[in-house]
Amino acid sequence: MDRTLLIIKPDAVKRNLTGNILKHIVDAGFKITGMKMIWPDKEMGGKFYEIHKGKDFYSWLVEFISSGPIVACCLQSPDAPKKLREVVGATDPKKTAPGTIRNLYGTSVGENVVHASAPDENPQREIDFFFSEKELFKY
Repeated sequence: MDRTLLIIKPDAVKRNLTGNILKHIVDAGFKITGMKMIWPDKEMGGKFYEIHKGKDFYSWLVEFISSGPIVACCLQSPDAPKKLREVVGATDPKKTAPGTIRNLYGTSVGENVVHASAPDENPQREIDFFFSEKELFKY
């Protein structure tokens, strides 16, 4: 079983979509092995998104992720990082497959309700950013 990270972003938390998104994730076959709600400050947001530092959207990402509470979830499933990216859909909600989380709930490229670890960007690094091993449930 592989693990990956899902973040329910401030726009979704504000719109009270957390339960809908979690149901979608569980219905897709993921097990939630860790979950916490936090309100990241700009320093935390900057460290989390440091992989994008220097890109034109970096400052916006940091501002946005620190604009309200988020729900960080460690998920487990066979081929979890790839599978999660398929379930959440493409970054732009208008260009993603019908029935994906971003298609159902996203409103724009920026406010697309969730972050899903990219399989090629070390999902374990992102999990470790939010969770210690002792905080994660073992199935």
